[in-house]
Amino acid sequence: MNIDEVAVPGGRLRIARFGDGPRLIIAAHGITASLMAWRAVAEALPPGWSLVAADLRGRGHSADLPGPYGLDRHAEDLERVAEHVGADDTSVLTGHSMGAYVAALHGAHRRYARVVLVDGGLPLPLPPGADPDEVLEATLGPAVARLSRTYPSVDAYLDFFRAHPALADDWSPLIEEYVRYDATGPDGAVRSRAREDAVRQDGRWLLTEHEAIGAALKAVEPAPLLLRAPRGLLNQDVGMLPDDLTARWAAELPSLRDEVVPDCNHYTILFDPRCAAVVAARLTG
Repeated sequence: MNIDEVAVPGGRLRIARFGDGPRLIIAAHGITASLMAWRAVAEALPPGWSLVAADLRGRGHSADLPGPYGLDRHAEDLERVAEHVGADDTSVLTGHSMGAYVAALHGAHRRYARVVLVDGGLPLPLPPGADPDEVLEATLGPAVARLSRTYPSVDAYLDFFRAHPALADDWSPLIEEYVRYDATGPDGAVRSRAREDAVRQDGRWLLTEHEAIGAALKAVEPAPLLLRAPRGLLNQDVGMLPDDLTARWAAELPSLRDEVVPDCNHYTILFDPRCAAVVAARLTG
């Protein structure tokens, strides 16, 4: 893994390049994640490929970059990443969860050989009269709650993740590395690097700007491939992108390709080596 920085408005964005192949993949992570979410996928890539992942503004080692946030801002930052690493129309674009929406917004303005959206990217319109903050709390409550907490030690922070229903049965050294990368602060006050204000602002953008997301999806050429996890953020039986939502978008965008990756949840679609290998194969094949 080679660490680099990219100049963006307000400072410098951290990126990492996994591998040294000439074929490039640009990758964006989820709403409370970091560039380390992509390590398992990067390790599954065939020879000749490399993956460049960014710590998005307000996360990881880009946490000190100022707002305003919003998925459109992340898409602009991703354009600077693409320019910095020399991405062209032979490169591939991907994103997971919130990063899939960022990828759609970015991919609407720059042509890639392939765009792969991993368990995200389809607009999630609010029910009539619903409060975006209440919906965000209902869907991301545990993830947001940990951002306002401190932990006695890094080991205690690891214990929080070990007990997570989506990770408990699939814990691995790779997930531990991901969590350790996210931890910051001294003993007695360890916390996540992700900024709560960034997460809340981005979550509100995602839930209220569904028309902009839909327009971006329709503008991506060639049409994206959607990879879905059958289980959700808490390992529940219904995934983040259920069949009925996907079917509605498949009817509206017939060129959208949809594939369910078997036996994974919203997180293990990237972390489990078997699932990560499927993602890597779709990115490169």
